[in-house]
Amino acid sequence: MYFGLSEDQIFFQDNVKKFLEDNAPIDVIRKIANEDDKTSKEDLHKGIITLGINNILIPEENGGLGLDLLFATAVSQSLGEGIATLPFTGSYVMAPIAIKYGANEEQRNFYLNEMSNNNINFSIGFSEFFGSRNESELSFSKNKVNGKTFFVMDFDYATHIMVSNKDGQLGIVSLESTGIEIVDLITVDKTRVFKEIIFKNTGVDILENTLSSKEAVDNAIDAGRIVIAADSLGASKAMLDKAIEYSKERKQFNRAIGSFQAVKHMCAEMAAELEPCYSILWHAAHSFDSNEKNKKIMACHAKSHISDISKMISKKATEVHGGMGFTDLLGLHYWFKRIGVNRQMLGSPEIVREEAAKSQGL
Repeated sequence: MYFGLSEDQIFFQDNVKKFLEDNAPIDVIRKIANEDDKTSKEDLHKGIITLGINNILIPEENGGLGLDLLFATAVSQSLGEGIATLPFTGSYVMAPIAIKYGANEEQRNFYLNEMSNNNINFSIGFSEFFGSRNESELSFSKNKVNGKTFFVMDFDYATHIMVSNKDGQLGIVSLESTGIEIVDLITVDKTRVFKEIIFKNTGVDILENTLSSKEAVDNAIDAGRIVIAADSLGASKAMLDKAIEYSKERKQFNRAIGSFQAVKHMCAEMAAELEPCYSILWHAAHSFDSNEKNKKIMACHAKSHISDISKMISKKATEVHGGMGFTDLLGLHYWFKRIGVNRQMLGSPEIVREEAAKSQGL
């Protein structure tokens, strides 16, 4: 039995990859990361919207493409490989899934229709649900929200923020509402924007469905973990490709360093560890839509395993480049840092593995 990406998924993936290669070379990424070129960042976002990535998971009846998570995963691989400075995981994956499972029919139709027309863009603040802190205590009461949410993702073009308290209750807040304080969070990954949001009696639209709201948050986080794993996988592939290319060009003692056994072993180890990750990732994405029993554990396995493999590859690929690997001129550090931040997003490997164990009653 063949299991892999379909022709349509590969076509979608290749379109995104080619768009980034043509419009976001390393010099442009560097300028965007240093906040020297806001125009290029906005043009990239408009271009990627034109390709339809904001509509992948939105149902056809709401103006979307009505595709599954495997399509989103394929796209995320290309975004990671091209170190895209664009929102995706929160805005275009977790938000529509949370609305699909957590909203009533009226809310679902309104938000999904507005998202498909690019009138509403979401940032996501779910840290309280899977990593509650004593000083945050996000709470809903009488259509008001109070407290803090940390590490809010995909804030770049957000008009609304979707938040969850520790019990899994979901609410949507317009960023035009009063009582919102936005604090910049500085991370090593300069290609993406993260915030801390403080709410003080801020108006909130609480999502209501007959299903448990916790189920909606669980599904959104599972999907987010799979897509983040895909981003890390794409970044790892880029670093491996760059290491192999560099080993063929860089010469010492009148020989390409790729001819030395130590460098061969490093590249071979990276390739051997990376290859099985594709199967794990694709199976996790397939299970999300087709295997209710296994989707939680597969999402956890994909996120934790690929996080560990990506960390190893980012280290060894940098070592292959020698001292040049740490320079801004080469730009390898953008992929290195992306992998490092992805490792912690929506739960570190240790947290995610513990969650997988609990889901199996261990």
